[in-house]
Amino acid sequence: MKEVLLSLLAGLVVGILFKFLRLPLPAPPVLAGVIGIFGVYLGGVVADWLMKTFFN
Repeated sequence: MKEVLLSLLAGLVVGILFKFLRLPLPAPPVLAGVIGIFGVYLGGVVADWLMKTFFN
């Protein structure tokens, strides 16, 4: 839970900083970004499962 709160805090700080500097946000559109992050996580879980299932 600590990592979740720290990542949320870091994201908020970066978002505020970019808005104050009048820079575009360094993130994809909201839905595409969330789906992309989920895809990366799911890919890691699947890769772990494949390694444990077929290569151990």
